[in-house]
Amino acid sequence: MKAIINGNIILKDKVLKNSVLIYGEKIEKIVDEKDFHKKEAFEIIDVNGAFVGPGFIDIHIHGFGGYDTMDGTEEALRGICKNIVKTGVTSFLPTTMTMDRKSIIRALHNIENSMKNIKEGAKILGCHLEGPFISPKYKGAQNDQFIMKPSLELIEAYLPIIKIITMAPEEDKDFKFISNIKNSTNIIISMGHTNTDFEIALESIKRGVSHATHTFNGMTPLHHRRPGAVGAAFTSNVTCEIIADNIHIHPGLYNLILKIKGRDKIILITDSMRAGGLEVGVYDLGGQKVHVDEESARLKDNTLAGSILTMNKAVENIANNTDLEIYEVINMATINPAKLLNIHHKKGSIDIGKDADLFVMDKNYRIKNTFIRGKKVY
Repeated sequence: MKAIINGNIILKDKVLKNSVLIYGEKIEKIVDEKDFHKKEAFEIIDVNGAFVGPGFIDIHIHGFGGYDTMDGTEEALRGICKNIVKTGVTSFLPTTMTMDRKSIIRALHNIENSMKNIKEGAKILGCHLEGPFISPKYKGAQNDQFIMKPSLELIEAYLPIIKIITMAPEEDKDFKFISNIKNSTNIIISMGHTNTDFEIALESIKRGVSHATHTFNGMTPLHHRRPGAVGAAFTSNVTCEIIADNIHIHPGLYNLILKIKGRDKIILITDSMRAGGLEVGVYDLGGQKVHVDEESARLKDNTLAGSILTMNKAVENIANNTDLEIYEVINMATINPAKLLNIHHKKGSIDIGKDADLFVMDKNYRIKNTFIRGKKVY
C-alpha cells in the first residue's frame, strides 16, 4: 500500500488539503492527515504541496514522441504508451487517419493486438476512427485521395475495439450507416470533418450522432444565417471536443463555449501528432509532410495538421483563460471522457474503488509523476 502526503488532492467537486491518499492498484481511502499514522506497511510519497489528480484520458490522439497510430506497429503504440505518461495521460484512444484501406486495416488490427499485448505505460482503451468517411471540403490535414463513403464492410471486423467514429453525416445517404452503428453497437458517432448544414446535422443527431470532433475545426462554422455543424452542436446535447492550444480556438472563446455547452459537455483532447514532445522540424501525418514549430504543426499550405499539444498544457490554457476552479478544468480531461466511454465506474476521478491512475502536477502545470493502477510509470 502507498500513501501520498502533503498533496492537494483534486476530487470531482473540490480540492482536498491536509489529507492523505491511500492506494494500491485501486484507490483505498482518503484520510485526514491528523488521523494518519505512518506505518512500515505504507510506502510514503511526499509531493510537497503539488496537485494530485486522476490520470488524464485522451480520446483523440494520433501520435507522440516520434510514433504514430498509422505506423501500424506494436512498437509505435508502445512508444506512445510509454511517452504520453510524461504528460499525465494514463489511458487513451489511438486515433486513425484517412489513408488507403490497407493502412487503416493494419492500424486497426495492430490496435486490437496491442490492447492485449502492451502492459506498460498508458492503457489503450480502444480506437478512435477518424476518417475515411469525411467531407473533401473539410478534410483538414487528411488526404482526400482516400476519402470514401461510410462503409460498414471496411470496419466490421473491428467494431468491438472501435469506441468513436468521426464522420461527415451528410456523406451518409439516408443515414443508413449511422443507424446501423447506433442500433447494433455501443460506438459513439461523432460529426467532424464535415460540410453538413444545420438541418442535416440536427437530423443526424436524432439518428445517432452524439459527439462533435474538435469543435469549430474541420466543420461548417457558426453563421447567423447558416448555423452549420457548430450551431447544431451548440443547440443539442452532444459532447464537444476542443483542442485548447490557443491556436485551433482563440482563448477568448473558451468562456463562450463553457456558457453554451456547460462544463460537463466539454472534453479536452490533444489531437497530437507524431511530433508531440519533440523538437521543431519536419514530420509526417497520414503520409503528408508536416512542418512543426514551437507552437503548431502545419502542412505546406499552412493548414493545421493535428497539434503538438499536451494534456497538461491544455489544462493550463483553460485555467488561465477562464474563471474555472482547477477541479472543474481537470474534469474536462478526466471524468467527462470517462463518462463518454462509459468507464467512469473505474476511471476518471479519485474515488474509492476506482483504478489508482494518478498524476502529480506542480502549480505551473508540470507533471512530476504519473501512476497507473498504483504503479509509478513516470
